[in-house]
Formats: sequence, structure tokens, C-alpha cells
Amino acid sequence: MSRFPTSLRMEQQGPFRAPGMQRLEGGHFMKRFAIFVYGVLSYGTFFATFLYLVGFMGNLWVPKSIDADPTVPLGQALLTNLALLAIFAVQHSVMARPAFKRWITRFIPEAAERSTFVLAASLALILLMVEWEPMGGVIWRVEAGLGQAIAYGVFGSGVVLVLVSTFLINHFDLFGLRQVWLNLTGREYEPLPFKLRSLYRYVRHPLYLGFFLAIWATPVMTVTHLVFSVMCSAYILVATRLEEQDLRRAHPEYDAYARSVPRYLPRLAGERPTAIADLG
Repeated sequence: MSRFPTSLRMEQQGPFRAPGMQRLEGGHFMKRFAIFVYGVLSYGTFFATFLYLVGFMGNLWVPKSIDADPTVPLGQALLTNLALLAIFAVQHSVMARPAFKRWITRFIPEAAERSTFVLAASLALILLMVEWEPMGGVIWRVEAGLGQAIAYGVFGSGVVLVLVSTFLINHFDLFGLRQVWLNLTGREYEPLPFKLRSLYRYVRHPLYLGFFLAIWATPVMTVTHLVFSVMCSAYILVATRLEEQDLRRAHPEYDAYARSVPRYLPRLAGERPTAIADLG
């Protein structure tokens, strides 16, 4: 008679595992697969929302843009728009904080946390664009064809800079795909090391610089667009400070980096600061 219990003997037989163990392993895989699908769908929602946002801000292609015809009184439109911007700002800032991440992962898988943030941010943007109330009124208007081309060129450059910046960080980690893929393949998630690439050697936040370009570069600046640009700029300035506090806690070397590299306007000439020479 074998000295091993029957259940353990069956575990040792390679593919011939106990039926209960097969169900358990299959259940774990299906859970990981469901998290992966959730992450992919969240990313797809983000990407579609981002493309619509480009058209929304640029008054291009979409059925309702930022400067559509006003339909409600100015005061009502202003209050509505400020509330929509506040909803997005609160969602984005609160859910990005480490304390919130620790709290929410008590209820959802850790691998799905970033995808949940991405999905919530996308839904907040969708709400903003659907419920946005144009207000009319022209602050400036560029009539010349060359001037319009330059304005749209700067706008397009800002959009491209935003996307490029996400890939310089790690686009797939930033939007949750790396997390759900590692979880699907049974590997532990490891946070990305602090490493400088390309534009990040000259400006700390090229992604936010791209947003500044995109929200301010327009051939026609209306009251509506001005409110959007001012409030988004104010949010970016506040959000940057909060983000940098988190980065300093997570990466001790960030202090030296921050002292050497400007926050929004890039250093275009001169030697690379010695404080960041060994950061990659």
C-alpha cells in the first residue's frame, strides 16, 4: 500500500489530475481571462473616447463639438459645464491616489485596478462631452488661411505629443493592459523602474505640455472654449503637484530629476544635467 494519500498520488500524475483540481485551475484561468477581457474593453473605451475628444476640442468630425450652437441660457450652461469639469477632476484625482488604490483593491482584483481607473476616466469624459453646453461668444478669431493652418498644426502637434508621451512612459502599463496581460499569463506585476527616455530628459511632463497645446491652440476661441481651456489648465497645474508627490514617495531619485529638468517648458539647449546622467 502506497504511503501517499490517493489525492496526492493523483496530483503527481502530470496531466491526470484530480477532477476537483482541474475545476479549480480552470476556474482560476477563467477569472484571469475575464479580467483580461475587462482590461481590453476598458482600453478600447478609452481609445474611442480619446479620438472623440480630439474631434470635440477641435470642432472636427463629431456631431456635437465644444463650440456647437448654444441651446440654454449662458448662466445655466456655465454652471453645467463647471459641474462636468469638476466631476472629471475629482474622479481623476481621487482614483489616482495610492490610498484610493489600496481601498478599491479590497473589492476588485489588483490586476484590474488600473483598467477600472481608465474606464471611470473614460466614462467621466463621455459624460462631459455628451452633456456639455456650448455658450457662444468669440474671444478671438483667426481669419487668414495660414493662421488657421498654424493653429490646427499646433493643436495636432499637441495631440501627437500626448500619445507619444504615453509610449515613452509605457503606454500599455499606463492604461492597464500590461497588468491584465501579466495576470492572464500567471506572472507577478512589477512596477516600472524610474527611467528617462527621450523627451523626459528635457521636460518632466511632456504629456501635459501636449494637453496645453491642444486645449489652447484654436483658430476661434469662444467663451465656451475659454472656460474649458482655463479650467483644464488649472486642473493640470494642481494634478501635476499631486502626481509629483506620489512620484517622490515611489522613486527617491525623482527629487534630483525635478531639480534638473523643467516641469512644462523643455530645455532645448545645453548639456544634460549631471543629476540625471545615470537615470537611464
